[in-house]
Amino acid sequence: MEIMAKMWEQVGSITATVMLFYAVFDKFFPPPLRNYIRTYTKKLTSLIDPYISIKFSEFEGERMKRSEAYTAIQTYLSANSSERSSRLKAEVVKDSQTPLVLSMDDNEEITDEFQGVKLWWFSRKLDGNNQSFFYRASYEKRFYNLKFHRRHRDVVTRSYIKHVLDEGKAIASRNRQLKLYTNNPSNNWYGWKSTKWSHVVFEHPASFDTLALDPKMKEDILKDLVKFQKGKEYYTKVGKAWKRGYLLYGPPGTGKSTMIAAMANFLNYDIYDLELTAVKENAELRKLLIETSSKSILVIEDIDCSLDLTGQRKKKKKKDKEEESEDAVVKKALHEEEDKEMSKVTLSGLLNVIDGIWSACGGERVIVFTTNYVDKLDPALIRRGRMDKHIELSYCCYEAFKVLARNYLDVESHRLYPRIEELFQETQMTPADVAENLTPKSVEEEAETCFERLIEALETAKLEAKKKAEEEAKKKAEEEDEAKKKEEEEEAKKKADEEEAKKKK
Repeated sequence: MEIMAKMWEQVGSITATVMLFYAVFDKFFPPPLRNYIRTYTKKLTSLIDPYISIKFSEFEGERMKRSEAYTAIQTYLSANSSERSSRLKAEVVKDSQTPLVLSMDDNEEITDEFQGVKLWWFSRKLDGNNQSFFYRASYEKRFYNLKFHRRHRDVVTRSYIKHVLDEGKAIASRNRQLKLYTNNPSNNWYGWKSTKWSHVVFEHPASFDTLALDPKMKEDILKDLVKFQKGKEYYTKVGKAWKRGYLLYGPPGTGKSTMIAAMANFLNYDIYDLELTAVKENAELRKLLIETSSKSILVIEDIDCSLDLTGQRKKKKKKDKEEESEDAVVKKALHEEEDKEMSKVTLSGLLNVIDGIWSACGGERVIVFTTNYVDKLDPALIRRGRMDKHIELSYCCYEAFKVLARNYLDVESHRLYPRIEELFQETQMTPADVAENLTPKSVEEEAETCFERLIEALETAKLEAKKKAEEEAKKKAEEEDEAKKKEEEEEAKKKADEEEAKKKK
């Protein structure tokens, strides 16, 4: 006991001496000398300490921008901290599918392992005061410390840190909430909290499982999307921007917008719905592109109706001269005002955005055009390399019908299926019309009633198509008869003129 008491006395004496020395050092030594001594003290201890630490601060740069590395590390550690850490904190994360996220608390430690290497992560927080002539405010400085043995330096710096950052970004991408953006008019771009794009949460439930499409076409599109999403190295190798263009065309009601929603949900990409008529000029179009993020789908729907992209905007000339009345002056002023407000986006400007130098901005982007009339589009706009894949969404087929029946009625097979298959081979109906006929109109309505209604609609469409074909054939025959009659009259007139000319001679 006496020996233990003497040891504690010695420990207490040494501790008091160290504290006294530190107080004298901190109070009486000038700051430059203190820093000099601390620097060399750290160098001496580093020779003895076999561990290395790397610090990742929450903010970086002069403008105190939040560090992407810190955010990725926080996401990576949050995925494992709930199992490994004894003290946790809950945070509400905006734009996430799991808004309440558990992460390691301040001044907490967790252990990680990578390729047989043991590593320690420390969450640190420092409190301080930010003083200036105008104000004094308190702040919190957070950072992560990574500690590991010096013999694992190469593994950590070359592989582990990259693994943590990539995994953190992948987790954040999987958990983020998708958004649907639309561009604001340029006169609303400036001012407090003004932005070029406005957004809402994208909650469309469409998926390729529920898409009424031929199975072979569906499989082909899915393979193409997977190839694109995993093709970063491939696009770098061939020297192309990491983007892919899709042209969706077909009659109204064939599922073009639903296809875009299914693509977004499959790829986990945001959607930017670009309204070209709200863009005044090519420079604004480029600015909008810069503001879009990677992992996104840029959509221009009904591009044949959005703008006249031929560059040949011809003004109608009036045949009759208007008198210079007061009404005519007002109309002229209104026309001039409309010309000023008209979008000046050109075909060249649009091509530069989707396939020129500016197309590389952001990376990992899908561009989708939709149209009901593909023949109206300029060939330069939809050539391969710009719109890489052309997808025709046509009328509903029997295989697509079975998908709709499963979605709307939970039916895999029915006695009326053979008759429905026969009718689909004989007539055309859009998936939207098929879905409307399959939708129960009341709680009591059964699947058989819906199928009977669809059969009736298909038979009606068949009769109408037959009637229309007969009318067109009749009209064509009448036109041919009229043309033949006209030709005979011209021939008779020609002969009469020749005979009259002979008589005069």
